[in-house]
Amino acid sequence: MTRDVKEIFASERGTGGAPPAPAALAAKVRTLAPSMTRSMQRVAEAVAEDPAGCAALTVTGLAELTGTSEATVVRTARLLGYPGYRDLRLALAGLAAQQQSGRAPAITTDIAVDDPIADVVAKLAYDEQQTLADTAAGLDTVQLGAAVAALAAARRTDVYGVGASGLVAQDLTQKLLRIGLMAHAHSDPHLAVTNAVQLRAGDVAIAITHSGSTGDVIEPLRVAFEHGATTVAVTGRPDSPVTQYADHVLTTSTARESELRPAAMSSRTGQLLVVDCLFVGVAQRTYESAAPALSASYEALAHRHRSVAR
Repeated sequence: MTRDVKEIFASERGTGGAPPAPAALAAKVRTLAPSMTRSMQRVAEAVAEDPAGCAALTVTGLAELTGTSEATVVRTARLLGYPGYRDLRLALAGLAAQQQSGRAPAITTDIAVDDPIADVVAKLAYDEQQTLADTAAGLDTVQLGAAVAALAAARRTDVYGVGASGLVAQDLTQKLLRIGLMAHAHSDPHLAVTNAVQLRAGDVAIAITHSGSTGDVIEPLRVAFEHGATTVAVTGRPDSPVTQYADHVLTTSTARESELRPAAMSSRTGQLLVVDCLFVGVAQRTYESAAPALSASYEALAHRHRSVAR
């Protein structure tokens, strides 16, 4: 083992925090791989594709297999949440054991132009299920609980999102409105900023952006942050620019991007799960006021769903 790797191991001891469980390892790789360097991606992809084989390798062996360095392997282990490579190997062994216990093997989900529609349905369904499982496995429940508490007590909540994320922002606001909370969704960047300057302590601002680098979403969140509002980022990139202005970061996963299914489409699934978690958490905390408000909203729309007698 080289001196650089020894120093990295030493610096990682006692970093604190529990490493992810074996079941969460694959989800962590899928979530973080797009933001890694190419050499770290090779390490991450190797351990995700063959956990049993990689678990049997030394740090030097994995470095040789992936065409990287020992230092890169250790840094990748640390980025994935493990104090060092030894801990990653233990997790890989656990993941391999789980896969060998009868779990169905992963299927290839790339959709081809000439795929039969039945295959398209099966692949999309698998992708959606995987995205939900990955998002749930990687979601920080401490951060989620803090965001729920802030929303439940907020005077007003502004939600920012554009494109597909704008649809998710609208979904969250309409849910909050139906339990009697003041919420607004902003997809127009000018309106988002001019409303953000009105926020203050006791208000909440939420930015929804899969890439975490959408300027039209980052700017209003920054303004809200600087004016004292509690800020939340819902993003697929936990180290992206939007998190600089977020008090709480909620990380989502996404299915692999493909020619026929860009990230903007697949990211919606994980975002909607986070939105539902936020909503249900807030409804639980505000049940005494939320229940009658929800009942009243149902009653107000009931006549629109009744069959009209002819």
